[in-house]
Amino acid sequence: MAIQHYQGGCQCGAISYEVDADLDTTFTCNCSRCQRIGAVLTFVPTDSFRLIKDGPVTEYLFHKMIVHHRFCPTCGVESYALGKGPEGGEIVAINVTCLEGVDPRALNSRHMNGAEN
Repeated sequence: MAIQHYQGGCQCGAISYEVDADLDTTFTCNCSRCQRIGAVLTFVPTDSFRLIKDGPVTEYLFHKMIVHHRFCPTCGVESYALGKGPEGGEIVAINVTCLEGVDPRALNSRHMNGAEN
């Protein structure tokens, strides 16, 4: 796979976006949040992400308080989060389970041990 264009969002449609992402680089994580929501993640720079509908939205911060987990208060789905990458640049964490036409279970995701961070 290479970088492809996707549409995603929450279940009820209040939040929707377009993203250009390479799904060869997806991750699962066992931190207290990702494990509970079953997220499969990929990370993209902010210029690869375009928010189409943004509301209403609720934000949740935990642990180091640097990742802005944004979710729909109507359907409860977290389809993306905002944060900083290891080099300090702004990034968007995409919950691949929220992308249209993608089967996240068919991807060869790497596991991150977020429970120890």
